[in-house]
Amino acid sequence: MKPMQTRPLGKTGLAFPIISFGASSLGQEFRKVDLNEALRSVRAALDAGLNFIDTSPFYGRGMSEVLLGIALREAPRERYLIGTKLGRYDLHHFDFSARRVAESVDVSLHRLGVEYLDICLCHDIEFVPMQQIVDETIPALRKAQKQGKVRFIGVSGYPMKLFRFVLDQTDLDVVLSYNQYTLQNTRFADELVPYLKAKGVGIMNAGPFSARLLTNAPLPKWLKEPDNVKAAAHKAAALCAKRGVDIAKLALQFSIANPDITTTIAGSANPDNIRKWAQWAAEPLDHQLLAEVLEIFKPVKNIGHLEGLPENN
Repeated sequence: MKPMQTRPLGKTGLAFPIISFGASSLGQEFRKVDLNEALRSVRAALDAGLNFIDTSPFYGRGMSEVLLGIALREAPRERYLIGTKLGRYDLHHFDFSARRVAESVDVSLHRLGVEYLDICLCHDIEFVPMQQIVDETIPALRKAQKQGKVRFIGVSGYPMKLFRFVLDQTDLDVVLSYNQYTLQNTRFADELVPYLKAKGVGIMNAGPFSARLLTNAPLPKWLKEPDNVKAAAHKAAALCAKRGVDIAKLALQFSIANPDITTTIAGSANPDNIRKWAQWAAEPLDHQLLAEVLEIFKPVKNIGHLEGLPENN
């Protein structure tokens, strides 16, 4: 198989694979995970060239970081890049205080068994008054950066508004948007990527499958997309199946095809899925099928949902 393609991440000097490994599933966010399966997934990701790993203390309430720490024990540190997050610790527990930033970074380093993080992000900042992120959280993260515990910092979240809110007031190295650069929703590229490029910010995308919306798997009960979006996705998946293609393949290939987006993070605790993604990345995109699928999504293009505090949307 061809080696995984890489792209530069903003001004960081890092080269990231076009597909990165999302470790949320190691925290049993979608289903119960067998320990050996979790460990094999991490090894499969590294072997396939998905050498940036994204996690958070929120995923499995610490479980994802702990399992990653075990899985990475045998891997030389130069073989992978690791990113985690802070500020979100449970469904309704957020703490972006400076004190918690310092604690959170140290706890994550301990769980992961590493001396430094390549990336650390403020996680889902739309759930809190965002001025605190600018005034308190980012300065505390910069302190951790000066101490050598974190190489590069940024924010993550769903609403497009939050990235400009922070970047209009302070500098960030990277940002991570999820579910907003997919077959159905390209708001991230439409509304934000030119702004981020002008500022030299590293551009990371997650969720090419939009929480299983763009797969043949059953949808999670908590999926917030409206029914007309789900119906369009069902129709698009059926068209792909008729052509002998898994809609997930088209979804992933579409997300990684944008040269302005450095990496797209996809998560699974199934090693076979990870190897399949690497294979799909090396195969050509079917532009005819893509055009037909985008036509199906046209009536519901860029329709999403509200996330976090109303004023942050």
